[in-house]
Formats: sequence, C-alpha cells, structure tokens
Amino acid sequence: MANIDLNSDLGEGFGAWRMGDDAAMLAIVTSANVACGFHAGDPAGLLAVLKEAARRNVAVGAHVAYRDLAGFGRRNMDPSSAELVGDVIYQIGALQGLAKAAGTAVRYVKPHGALYNTIAQDTRQAADVISAIKAVDPSLALMALAGAPIVAQARAAGLTVVCEAFADRAYNADGSLVNRRLPGAVLHDPDVIAERTVRMVESGRVTAIDGAEIDLDAQSICVHGDTPAAVAIARTLREAFTARGVALKSFVQG
Repeated sequence: MANIDLNSDLGEGFGAWRMGDDAAMLAIVTSANVACGFHAGDPAGLLAVLKEAARRNVAVGAHVAYRDLAGFGRRNMDPSSAELVGDVIYQIGALQGLAKAAGTAVRYVKPHGALYNTIAQDTRQAADVISAIKAVDPSLALMALAGAPIVAQARAAGLTVVCEAFADRAYNADGSLVNRRLPGAVLHDPDVIAERTVRMVESGRVTAIDGAEIDLDAQSICVHGDTPAAVAIARTLREAFTARGVALKSFVQG
C-alpha cells in the first residue's frame, strides 16, 4: 500500500477576518502548514489552530512568508539576506512558542506564496531560507516544490526535503506553477482534482496546462485552505485515495 501526506495552509485568518474552515480541514489532512503572522494569522487564532492540530495528531509546519499582510504574501519581494534570514528565524521561533503552549511542536517549514515560488529557483533567497532553518533547528524538514532546483540545494546543505505537489494548481511544462493571475491557474472541481491527483501519486506524472506530460516525484500533496471549495476538495481527495488503497500519513509520523 502506498502512502502519501495531505497538507493544507491553515491559520490564515486575521482578527475579525476569517479565512477558510481550519477545523474541518484538520479533520481531513495529515499535515498543517500554519501561518506565522507575516502574511496572515494572529496569535489567538494560531494558538487555536495549533491546539486543534495537537488534538487531531496532525503534524505542524511553520508556513513562513515575506512580511506582506496587505498582499497575503503573494507579492514578489527582494529583501536583503540579513532581512530574510532574520524574518524566517523570527517566524519559526514565534510558531514554536505557540506550538509548545498548544501541546505540539513544529516539525517542518513550508515557505508561503511568493517566497515559496521565488526560492524554488532563486539560489540566493533559497540559501537564506535554508540558513535560517538550520540556525533554528537543522532537524526541521523543508517542504519544497517537487522538481525545483531548491530540492537539491537544500539537501546539499544537509536539510531533509519533502517534495510537494499541488492538487488544486495548474502546472507549466517546466514544472513551475501557473501564475495565479492567469486563467486556469487554480482548479476548483473536487472530482476533477481528485482524479488528477490520484493519477499524479500513482504514476508520478501530471498534465501541464499546455498538455505536456511532466514528471513529479512528491511525498506530500497540498490543498489550499483559502479556496471556497477547499473542504470539499480535501474530503473528495481523501476518499479517492482510500478507494485506491493509498494511505494518508504524515511524513513526520511513524
């Protein structure tokens, strides 16, 4: 029986502004990428998400980002190395404190949004994120885009890397994600997503937006928590995996 991790980006509300249904998602996923306050998330809300993750035995990762609340961390930025290293260390440390109070622990780091896409290819910013993780705790795994140059870069630096694929995002022929501003970049139909993702896990291949077939070797599948159909997508995907004999299991458990 094959295993796969199912993750989602959670804790992205802010004050009175709620984003997604974290409790429902935590009943489905096996790993939770929890915001750290730079692109989204407030301390009280993050603590609640972490307590529920602990109750559900869902693995927790620090969803670090550019300092960009207004842009939800999805705007490209070019911080200096000193700034980026400091920002990533700060975010991991903040979530570690909240996680300890919630009875759980941060086990991995997944960069968010523009930072995630930038470091997939940008070796300087990638090195800064890698350096920050190692400075806090070199045993923390890095979740990164399957097939991207950062995978080899982080492994060469001594980090454990978990390769990730996206259930609800379209791919370019080079393995990068289609820009969110373009038509078809985000997928919404739970059944279509489930069929595509099960094939991705079983065959290690996915059809790019231009029809090309590309290889994807992934240990974790992401469903974004901020899309309107997120819970339906995650539930349908979990059911499809179960029907095909694919077990849902976090990469940091067992």
